[in-house]
Amino acid sequence: MRMILADKLDPGLPYPLGATSDGLGVNFAVFSANASKIEVCIFDAQGRKEIKRYSLPECTDEIWHGYLPDAGPGLVYGLRAYGPYDPKNGHRFNPQKLLVDPYARKLEGKLRWSDALFGYRVRHSKSDLSLDKRDSAPFVPKCVVSNDNVNWGERARPCTPWAETVIYEAHLRGVSQQRERLRPEWRGNADGLAHPHFIDHLHALGVTAIELLPVHAFLNDHFLVERGLKNYWGYNTLAFFAPELSYLTNGHGNDLRMAIRRLQDAGIEVILDVVYNHTCEGNELGPTLSWRGLDNASYYRLVSGDERYYINDTGCGNTVNLSHPRVLQMVMDSLRYWAQSYRIDGFRFDLGVTLGREGTGFDPGSGFFDAILQDPILSRLKLISEPWDIGPDGYQLGQHPPGFAELNDHYRDGIRRFWKGEAGLRGELADWLIGSPAIFDHRHRRPWASVNYIASHDGFTAADVVSYDDKHNEANGDENNDGHGENHSHNWGHEGPTDDPDILRVRGVVLRSMLASVFFSNGTPMLLAGDEFGNSQNGNNNAYCQDNEISWLDWSQADSAEGRRLTAFVSRLSALRRRHPSLRLARFEDGNHELTPGLPRICWYDMDGNVMSQAAWDYPEGRVLGLQRAAQQSDDIDITLVLLNAGEEPIDFALPSSDIHMSVELDTSVEAVQTESIRQPTLKVRVGAHGLVLLAGKLEGPDEAA
Repeated sequence: MRMILADKLDPGLPYPLGATSDGLGVNFAVFSANASKIEVCIFDAQGRKEIKRYSLPECTDEIWHGYLPDAGPGLVYGLRAYGPYDPKNGHRFNPQKLLVDPYARKLEGKLRWSDALFGYRVRHSKSDLSLDKRDSAPFVPKCVVSNDNVNWGERARPCTPWAETVIYEAHLRGVSQQRERLRPEWRGNADGLAHPHFIDHLHALGVTAIELLPVHAFLNDHFLVERGLKNYWGYNTLAFFAPELSYLTNGHGNDLRMAIRRLQDAGIEVILDVVYNHTCEGNELGPTLSWRGLDNASYYRLVSGDERYYINDTGCGNTVNLSHPRVLQMVMDSLRYWAQSYRIDGFRFDLGVTLGREGTGFDPGSGFFDAILQDPILSRLKLISEPWDIGPDGYQLGQHPPGFAELNDHYRDGIRRFWKGEAGLRGELADWLIGSPAIFDHRHRRPWASVNYIASHDGFTAADVVSYDDKHNEANGDENNDGHGENHSHNWGHEGPTDDPDILRVRGVVLRSMLASVFFSNGTPMLLAGDEFGNSQNGNNNAYCQDNEISWLDWSQADSAEGRRLTAFVSRLSALRRRHPSLRLARFEDGNHELTPGLPRICWYDMDGNVMSQAAWDYPEGRVLGLQRAAQQSDDIDITLVLLNAGEEPIDFALPSSDIHMSVELDTSVEAVQTESIRQPTLKVRVGAHGLVLLAGKLEGPDEAA
């Protein structure tokens, strides 16, 4: 049926921002402080032909708005903005460029790279000071008015307490693309994410929350397309409100909502990795796709006195200007939209330092943090920050406000270095194991603020940490110059895959010891998808552009005998963490406080069974450490003793003198997984080379405790 459109727009309202259907028409509201006119372009259902163009008739408080009667969900549109093209003063208006509405909740079509996408004439002698007059509409995705009325029913969110949370970091596409058990049309999209097989796998691992790499609509960089590659990770946002089309089975946001609902019904929270620090428009030589064309001087942080150029605290060409109230509003509206319309349980903020940087530098009381923490919806969700960027004072681990957890890369690197065998780390290791209080124990924060991990999407997988001395990123096309150079990894005698049984044995022990360290440390454990069965990226530690077998999870490895054993081992780690509250102490408290006479909350032992002396702490070659923790559990006191030996020879660890019976619960030197405690009287425990042993016991009843 042919659409009958009005001749002009009614005034409409300046709120809500974006294109909103009220059942009788569509209200358009767009922020731009510096535009002289904003147009809405209406397209046919396929987004190929522009059939009508309207000027937004009103501007209230820098919000341009208008109302189109008799329109509704499914209307396809784009924006054009008029104003000065004056890059030296920060303005880059070009009405020949069709723009994506920053509040678009659905996109139609893919971006096709063309010189017409750029506001200036590519390869012109004046570079971005020139003006390109070609229409970019044929090459730009179109916005679609959506209907987001979804009934989530009476089911409550899982709301797992932080102290009981186990995070599984995953890529929506990568977890199922090579899952042969799935129908082909379910692989690599929302249906594959929420398939019962995968949910059963997460349950077996004891996972309580899945953290997804970005699902916002994103752009494949031009230079990657030229190389035949893609932006696999998705840290290149094109629309903060719209899901990535390629992740939707039927091209509708409800595909993702259904996946989230299935995960939550299974008790698994969904956390989104979100990228509000920069956009896909890059630096002054990037394309004009949305924010740059609508109001470059407002949406981006520009170099003071030379506004042609962008402040690049992100390393991605531009920095979103969260100091501007309307830009901060856009981010907050986006977060609330995902929290309510998609019922997301939490967010992991990419380059969180950028978001909290004001004119005077990083500020834990910045407008961004304050806005979230006072918000009645967002403040109750799980909030995780990546506590660094490349800007001034860009490393702020431990400096975020209460209410936020932080990725603890200090823990990651330290655990890798300890199990690699480096000297002089026992004192730091002690801090890492009890939640990094030297970093986080202030402002009444809890140990869960430290997100502990040995691998994430950004870097080696855990299996590659024990298989490669050096990165191998040749497939990225940058001559192996990209990615981190300091990985604190070790190949244990051969670079990459090997059949040598001795090397494989050592790698297996070290890998199991590192994984056990994560699950037996105070804080929030995070597991990279695939690490539970030894997934490898062939030594690539920056696989951001590898939408292929390098990045996709290799489920054939999971189904191998070795993969099944490692998966069972990780499941055992998670079960032990749940069973023993002393492995996940919920507060920073005085470790010397005695729960019962002679039993402190925390105690450190050397291999002779004696409490660590200052001389022992200062001994640089010490690679052995025992950590005993105690926690009240109903009427019992739960006690665990973790023995760590990063040396190259096995040691006999003398158990501390005590009347408490301790049983061996786990030994990483043994490939077979213990399914129950080994109960035998002993004064010493053999801890293998590169190995970790967990013992546990308890005091029952008031008489014994006395």
